[in-house]
Amino acid sequence: MSESASTTLAEIIRARRSVRDFLPDPIPQALLDSVLADANWSPSWSNTQPYRIAIASGAIKDQLKAELCQRFDAGMQAQRGGLAGKLRLLASRNGLPDGDFKVNFEYPDELQPARRATGHKLYDLLGIKRGDHAAREHQMRKNFEFFSAPTAIFLFVHAGLREFSVLDAGIYLQTLMLSAHARGLATCAQGALATWGGPVRAKFAVPEHYKLICGVSIGYASTHPVNQFNPGRGEPQNLLIPAK
Repeated sequence: MSESASTTLAEIIRARRSVRDFLPDPIPQALLDSVLADANWSPSWSNTQPYRIAIASGAIKDQLKAELCQRFDAGMQAQRGGLAGKLRLLASRNGLPDGDFKVNFEYPDELQPARRATGHKLYDLLGIKRGDHAAREHQMRKNFEFFSAPTAIFLFVHAGLREFSVLDAGIYLQTLMLSAHARGLATCAQGALATWGGPVRAKFAVPEHYKLICGVSIGYASTHPVNQFNPGRGEPQNLLIPAK
């Protein structure tokens, strides 16, 4: 690899951001195909490519947005209703998560500081106060609106390869996001989009043994200030495990 190529790659890696406000402009099919072709070259366990994707655009994307937002709204209403609301949620199951993986859980203590710092910085940028539950709920709902992106991609992993399929899917997703950025597109990987698998499976013939691990919104970034959010990274040395 030439020095200019390595410099370009380093710039792409550092410039990519999680975009949380998109323009509605559709992605040309040839451009999306090029991104997928790049991602297809991701390495995987014994070259098995133990992942599949479902791409939602146009009417299917709009239908999924409506269904996911309806479930989100039902879940939030149940939470606001206290014990009685939660009991109604359990009885109706409308809004109850049905994903393949639990996406709402307590982070380990050692990872909480970074999580909280990132969340606080993002909400400060958006002007959302700590106790403003309505504003926080509104911002969370945007996940299920795909942040207004024209396309959403749902990523599935093969259950038979266990955690190694998840590892390979992560490599695939990173390659896809870097290719998208290099080609003028923006992305946001979203674990929240794995909360409800039912609506997605109703729209796509998902192969047996494949589980929904996350989604990614993709399109063109707007000029909204949220897209300038950069939480930064720790020093590489912080990830090193010292010798005994």
